Amino acid sequence: MAGKSAARPRKLSVYLYIPNVIGYIRVLMNCVAFAICFSNKRIFSVLYFISFVCDGVDGWCARKFNQVSTFGAVLDMVTDRISTACLLVILSQVYRPGLTFLLLLALDIASHWLQMYSTFLTGKVSHKDVKDSTNWLFKAYYGNRMFMAFCCVACEVLYILLFLRAEKETEDLIDVLMTSARQSPFLFVLLALSFFGWTIKQTVNVIQMKTAADVCVLYDINKKQGS
Repeated sequence: MAGKSAARPRKLSVYLYIPNVIGYIRVLMNCVAFAICFSNKRIFSVLYFISFVCDGVDGWCARKFNQVSTFGAVLDMVTDRISTACLLVILSQVYRPGLTFLLLLALDIASHWLQMYSTFLTGKVSHKDVKDSTNWLFKAYYGNRMFMAFCCVACEVLYILLFLRAEKETEDLIDVLMTSARQSPFLFVLLALSFFGWTIKQTVNVIQMKTAADVCVLYDINKKQGS
């Protein structure tokens, strides 16, 4: 009994780590953002983007205050995946062809889930540990925080812009992109940079999915050979 009661404060302290509290705030901001996404697009975009930026803030706090935790890492990834998934589902209902965004959603979830599972199989501490990968883009993405941050921000900015630019429920994706690019040089540059970062991130997702799948297959092969 004494051992159990002594363990409770330590468990609670992890839940109350500064980066984890920031994670809870992110969840709340996303809940509010999606609750008003159709009634107030601008406030939605602000809340969604702040929540996304806080993903970097809680990581900095975790390292700064030595409060890195497995729970925090999982909370971050789950929050990221769910918030992006919700936005992609909304975009699939606004734009045609909507299947484009549903495929992006499937790719995002599949690649990250497989990567997390393959990380578990290989005994690595982080899914971002790809030092043994032979793919230069994959290593450059996870090996350079600034490059990865640019691609992630660019991807989310592109989705937010698409949501803000949609005026009716059956927009043609290509028409909206072309019209927006012609409206102002600033918007053209922003869309171009966002599209470039988005392209890199989706390419990395494909590489990540294939690499993680290979790890799972090799694990099965080695397991059978060992038995």
